[in-house]
Amino acid sequence: MQTTSYSPACYFRDAAAVGVQSILFHNSFKSIDRSTASLARSAELAICASRCSRVVLSLGDSSPEPCLTREHLALLTQRYGHLVDIRYDFFDANMGSAAGHNRLAESNDCDFYLIRNPDVVVSPRLLEVMTEAFRRPNVGMVEAKQLPIEHPKDYDATTGDTSWATTACAMIPSEVFRRIGGFDARSFFLYCDDVDFSWMVRRAGLRVIFQPAAMAFHDKRLSPTGQWQPSAAERYYSAEAALFLAHKWSRPDLVERYLNDFAKSGSRDLIRAHDTYQSRRANNALPAPIDAEHKVGTFVESMYAVHRYPL
Repeated sequence: MQTTSYSPACYFRDAAAVGVQSILFHNSFKSIDRSTASLARSAELAICASRCSRVVLSLGDSSPEPCLTREHLALLTQRYGHLVDIRYDFFDANMGSAAGHNRLAESNDCDFYLIRNPDVVVSPRLLEVMTEAFRRPNVGMVEAKQLPIEHPKDYDATTGDTSWATTACAMIPSEVFRRIGGFDARSFFLYCDDVDFSWMVRRAGLRVIFQPAAMAFHDKRLSPTGQWQPSAAERYYSAEAALFLAHKWSRPDLVERYLNDFAKSGSRDLIRAHDTYQSRRANNALPAPIDAEHKVGTFVESMYAVHRYPL
């Protein structure tokens, strides 16, 4: 895999077209309507300020049955269609996050892609603030601040530079997305596709920055003791992704540590992730390792960046 050079680069566009992409999976109409309403308000302000020329919302549905009926789509268009061009693609298959976004991007002709979880409610000025960030040199990806639980990974308070950006709400120039080749859907189904993509952006000589002035409400909740409450699917796919990420970014020592820990864990989900990786390895179906000198990939214990506080 060759490294692509972008230096120097500035991706800012006056009156840019922004394509917002969200992958649905059993989402309620109420949640989709709420998130679309917030996006429409942000689009209205950005268009009035001549920061955006148009905003397109592409919803890709990986659910077994469609989340949205014709009546739902008609109602969304009636309420927000004068501000946002709403498109809906029922995949009729669970494509996961990476493959789903790659598919939506194939028909996304906008200047910027805003990758956003479907339950995220954006702040009114989010589109303006996020596109403005691309005035800075060599910025290839911009991440919004999540509320009520801000992601704890470290960032430079002056420049905003950070190790990676979570695609719960992150913006990427379409040119950067295409040249990098989109998300690595062969390696990552649900988790770590954003970590890997961020590192590919940085490997290309571009910056990943955190923009706290762009805020997005992400309905994350903790247990009474302040801990995450992952589902079985989240435990499995995050463990699987951790193995593939460590392999791809040339950390075989971590791969073996994870495999050993998972095998001894007694957890059905972790053992399943162990077996999936071993099967892929036996069939020579793993990605080719990159970043052998460890100039980009950051592994800090079980995290992918230094954290400002424990969570």
